[in-house]
Amino acid sequence: MSTPHIQAEAGQIAPRVLLPGDPLRAKYIAETFFDSPVCFNNTRGMLGYTGRYKGVEVSAMGTGMGIPSISIYATELVKFYGVKTLIRVGTCGSFREEIGLKDIILAQGCCTDSAILRRKFDGDYAPLADFALLNTAYEKALAQEKKVFVGLVKSSDMLYQKDKPFGFENWIKYGAIGAEMEGAALYTIAARYKARALCICSVSDGKFQQDVLSAEEKERSLLDMLELALDTAIEF
Repeated sequence: MSTPHIQAEAGQIAPRVLLPGDPLRAKYIAETFFDSPVCFNNTRGMLGYTGRYKGVEVSAMGTGMGIPSISIYATELVKFYGVKTLIRVGTCGSFREEIGLKDIILAQGCCTDSAILRRKFDGDYAPLADFALLNTAYEKALAQEKKVFVGLVKSSDMLYQKDKPFGFENWIKYGAIGAEMEGAALYTIAARYKARALCICSVSDGKFQQDVLSAEEKERSLLDMLELALDTAIEF
């Protein structure tokens, strides 16, 4: 069994998968957290691994950057490999002064400026996280004393958009707390195929943040976020 972009056999991918954008981050997750990780995919350099975390089978696979790329991998994972739980793990920008670097954002819903959803619906679809996943991650973050925020996130098609009309200002006025580039597609695909999905991001920059994280600080913040994602995933 294989798809055009995932060359894995049936049973090689766990029913719960962490989805970093960077395929090398999937390798890092496997080597750092998994017992006996096995690589199930390296097609197009998009690495995927399966192993055990606290005794539970979990996979991690890169998706690339942006809505088109994650749409390919999320669709193939749920449609052809029967994955039931997908958790995007990555970085995001903060739209709020009180949400600082290294804090964690759980995307309750994802608005977007992408045309991909407008091509599917005759109205404006509102992609939401799975509530059970969201609630579990939030409760675990509090128990682990991690600084966490829950709210609306913008999934943008453009990383560099200072010359774009309106910019982020209108999104901020209407309650968006951060920005990333994949969540809206992930939530929509999960809804279509009756899977659970959640976007968990570590804040790496922001509108009100002037500081720059060192490599060590960024790695530590990612470890905290990844630990939360894995502890959430193994509950499902």
